[in-house]
Amino acid sequence: MIKISGKRAGIVYFTAPRQVELREESLPALGADDVLVETICSSISAGTEMLVYRGQFPHVMDSHDNLSSDLHYPLAFGYSNVGVIREIGKQADKALRDRLVFGFQPHTTHFILHPSSLILVPESLPAEACSFLPNMETAVNLIQDAAPILGERVLVLGQGVVGLLVASLLKEFPLEQLVTSDCYELRRKASNEIGVDDTFDSISQTDDHSNSTENKNSRSDVEPQSKPQSGYAQNFDLTFELTGSPSALDDAIAMTAFSGRIVIGSWYGEKRAEIDLGGAFHRSRIKLISSQVSTIAPELSGRWDKARRFNVAWEALRRIQPQKWITHRFPIDKAEEAYRLLDENPQETIQVMFEYQ
Repeated sequence: MIKISGKRAGIVYFTAPRQVELREESLPALGADDVLVETICSSISAGTEMLVYRGQFPHVMDSHDNLSSDLHYPLAFGYSNVGVIREIGKQADKALRDRLVFGFQPHTTHFILHPSSLILVPESLPAEACSFLPNMETAVNLIQDAAPILGERVLVLGQGVVGLLVASLLKEFPLEQLVTSDCYELRRKASNEIGVDDTFDSISQTDDHSNSTENKNSRSDVEPQSKPQSGYAQNFDLTFELTGSPSALDDAIAMTAFSGRIVIGSWYGEKRAEIDLGGAFHRSRIKLISSQVSTIAPELSGRWDKARRFNVAWEALRRIQPQKWITHRFPIDKAEEAYRLLDENPQETIQVMFEYQ
């Protein structure tokens, strides 16, 4: 594992499509009100980060907390950093020393921030669970935007980390039926362990279908084609599209009932796919709802803010304990191997994590 000493940090950079390197850089001087954080762990986003890894991201995008909206290689990227405050500026609160904190930071061994840009971790939550905070906040946002109704039939397409978190939260609702779908057996198994009513494989398996968030293979730029299960045609009141594959919208439309809702939580980056809106969709009155975690839904913003939503997310992390879905841990100096695994053998993974100590 990399050893960084003094006032330097090791930072993971995406330098070109499918090229990653760890760079050692000098840290800025510690400001009077700032703190120095030593990272314990950080999680890879198998959706957003793999778009960056593969070069499938738009160069201008909406910002996510501390992330830049102007994205170009070389690029440090990530937003699930958990660490311990090791140094305190002269005017910072001395009680912060040795506190466990969360930061929306790229994968880095150390970083300096003002305490207002950090989130203090609640007591008794392990660091690994805390690294799931951004995905749990996303899952809470998706549920709030969907507003499930007592007795509804609900489908979750995609059982990556966000999909599993959404399914776990939905399991707490009094639904008539909760069904999930994923193209990977490992993730369907994890979904079954949540206690969903059914889970099925929705994507055809061929040798040259590859690189959406939830695909089977790795090195092609061809989108997979989904095969909805006929037994669920027009069955669901509420569907979540969380696969990362634009073509999965056709599945969502085919399996959502008249006047149902489809919540689209995937970020497709620059991927495109033809969507069939000329068939039953035209008369279906299905609502397509875009959902992204960087804002609060306008109808909730009078009563909800980010702090309140974070509190809900922390308590959900305590209940669900998503660290059970960590399948791989890599030292930070093996970052290239971690991303290659996600690119070439995603069927073996759920959550891949970097360790720093």
